[in-house]
Amino acid sequence: MLKTYLRVLALLAPEQGLAIALAIANLALAGVFFLEPWLFGRVVDSLASPGTGAAWHYIGLWAAVGLGGLLASVLVSLHTDSLAHRRRLAVIAHYFEHAITLPLSFYGEHHTGRMLRVMHAGSSNLFHIWLGFFREHLATALSILVMLPLALWMNWKLGLLMIALMAVFSISNAVAMQRTSEAQQEVERFHDAISERTTDVIGNVLVVQSFTRVKAEVAELQSMISRTLSAQYPVLRGWAWLAVANRTASTLTVVAIFALGVALHARGEVTVGTIVSFVGFATMLIGRLEQFAGFISSLFFQTPALNEFYAILDTPSPAAQALGLLVLGDVRGDVAFKDVSFSFDSSRPAVRNLTFRVPAGATVALVGATGAGKTTALNLLYRVHEPTSGRITIDGIDIRSVDLNSLRQHIAVVFQDAGLLYRSVADNMRIGKPDASQEEIEAAARAAEAHDFIVVKPEGYGTLIAERGRSLSGGERQRLAIARAMLKAAPILILDEATSALDNATEARIQRALDQLRRHRTMFVIAHRLSTVRNADLILVLKDGVLAEQGRYGELVRQNGIFAELDREGRFVPDAEDENPVSG
Repeated sequence: MLKTYLRVLALLAPEQGLAIALAIANLALAGVFFLEPWLFGRVVDSLASPGTGAAWHYIGLWAAVGLGGLLASVLVSLHTDSLAHRRRLAVIAHYFEHAITLPLSFYGEHHTGRMLRVMHAGSSNLFHIWLGFFREHLATALSILVMLPLALWMNWKLGLLMIALMAVFSISNAVAMQRTSEAQQEVERFHDAISERTTDVIGNVLVVQSFTRVKAEVAELQSMISRTLSAQYPVLRGWAWLAVANRTASTLTVVAIFALGVALHARGEVTVGTIVSFVGFATMLIGRLEQFAGFISSLFFQTPALNEFYAILDTPSPAAQALGLLVLGDVRGDVAFKDVSFSFDSSRPAVRNLTFRVPAGATVALVGATGAGKTTALNLLYRVHEPTSGRITIDGIDIRSVDLNSLRQHIAVVFQDAGLLYRSVADNMRIGKPDASQEEIEAAARAAEAHDFIVVKPEGYGTLIAERGRSLSGGERQRLAIARAMLKAAPILILDEATSALDNATEARIQRALDQLRRHRTMFVIAHRLSTVRNADLILVLKDGVLAEQGRYGELVRQNGIFAELDREGRFVPDAEDENPVSG
């Protein structure tokens, strides 16, 4: 827990000048805290002596100390909140930047609901720890470190009572943490599960409503909440009993100081002022120790969430490994796979020993049954995954030696799931080319047969698209995705079942635009359309992750192998003109 706390404080480094100033102000406040009881005792002893000169001296000193504490308090109050708010937003930005550069395989193992909860919970906890550090924690620690030696110097017998009180607080907090640590981690896992469940349901609300799952999902959430509370209550009870024990120890310590002080005064070992100072010290120490116990309690509950936050930040990002890697210049688009294998797990490779070469400007059709490895093979090209073995080159350069951003800038992908963001039509298209002019955007939309349905929207290209493109039809979503890729105009284009939601006539028109686009570009198409297969410069036939056949359409038909069988079975969708042959 201490390691986590120190790491939290290290995040203040970008503003270390202000942080040091606030730390010095806290040191001044700590001085005020232990000087006031001592000055109070000196005033009491001065009043018991003839004359009031000494009393006025201590009262003036007290006023000066109080004024210094006031100035330090103003500095802390004015700047602590603004510092904590700035650092919190900076941490959110850093988390966001890091998270969206993590390998795509990472998101196959972690739910976005959990990722968002970790970000919000982590940044919120950081904010409150920073506030507490400058408002309470630092001054408390300094006060205790100064107060105990001073108490021992004034009277070691009374000082030992204060040390005993601190020992009780320390031991009881340590025992509480040890006994409830695992239980609190379990509670955090329940909270993660709740976030994942709610995000999952809200993100798929159409499915939930269509299958009348509303009551069932609410009931399951209530059950998860009940399990969470069942795990949380024992932890809360443990810390509640700790608070009772600390309060009892505090009360007994004050009574003991009075009792011992009276006995020592009767023997002439201490003055009334010393007893008053010690009672002031004890009262202040109790308040500080209770603050410190509250801080330990808060940190205990915050640590699991902070550990999750740091676990994500500590996950290596490909973008962070870019130093020294190559930056691609002009790319021709010559692509080669050499003995490339990849496996999601150790049970069975998704693709195995893929070897082929695609010359720049060629169109490649990947065909095969569902699960044959077509999408996986193309994912390796733009490094969604890294090959288990073998190498992939572009223009003879191993893509593992290339900066990831540089690689992907030269590849445009049209996914089967269009992947539209909750932004305007134009903003979604500009993802492909951020500096595109309105004329360029409209030209790409026209080429993708998207312009006509865009301009009839309420705000045209400024129309906001619903989350995941729900406000558009499947065909409209895919046409926008194709327009986005056309706008990017990268030298390598990947179409992953990109036209599967389009009707024959629309696809035929888009195909003509793609024919124009593919000039001087290398195109990979996961094909289902007969014309695409026929016109491809190279057809790759995959079966169970293995490249079973390759060649042009006529060659593969004559081989009478897997491809010919797929062709005879009608696995490729005919074009409109093929469906309506002209007899004569």
